[in-house]
Amino acid sequence: MKTGGSLTDATFVRRPNRFLTIVRINGREEESHLPDPGRLKELLVHGVRLKVRRVAEEKRENRRTGWTTVLVSKGTEWVSVDATLPNRFVRSLLENHQLSMFKEYGLVRSEVKLDNHRLDFLLKKNGTLLYLEVKSVTLVEDGVAMFPDAVTQRGRRHMNTLAALSRSGIGAAVLFVCQRSDVHCFRPQWDRDPKFAHALVEAEQAGVSISVIAAAVSPDAIEYEKTIPYDLTPF
Repeated sequence: MKTGGSLTDATFVRRPNRFLTIVRINGREEESHLPDPGRLKELLVHGVRLKVRRVAEEKRENRRTGWTTVLVSKGTEWVSVDATLPNRFVRSLLENHQLSMFKEYGLVRSEVKLDNHRLDFLLKKNGTLLYLEVKSVTLVEDGVAMFPDAVTQRGRRHMNTLAALSRSGIGAAVLFVCQRSDVHCFRPQWDRDPKFAHALVEAEQAGVSISVIAAAVSPDAIEYEKTIPYDLTPF
């Protein structure tokens, strides 16, 4: 999927808060919005190469920053730090039936409100509904992708909601999207957020389908590369 919009080279200087990075562009420091609120300490190190996108003038009225940080260099890889990209990417894959685990499903709608929760997608196959939640993964250590990289109460609530749906006989699934391709398996981050990890294990035990995919990211596109296995065993 083409990500759209030209990108500008930058380097990382510092991160004053979860949603703001200070970057250097052509020798000048600029404020740039960060769409991923995770820790990202393994990626955002001083001096690392970035790709940033200029915000169109017509969209700047309610924004503090004129730039958005979208890619971080990691070795020979580009890693996406745009937490909104996986949902757009998965929607494209679903519409084009490119995900084998959901190939026979049609997309009913996205951003599905369910009681006090909101899930990413509602799919349908032969009259059978399936609720799908998508999670963005950027943390990788020695080829092992892990989620979350910061405590996520919201993520835990999503797993509990999916488990409750499955127990009531309604289809439920979670798809972890690794926004980098240097991975060979996935595990929940037990040390950092054991409550989420336990919720994920309980969701699987309740019948929730778990899938993990890795994507190759470049400055102008994101491409589905492979499905990878997962291991829910505690560290």
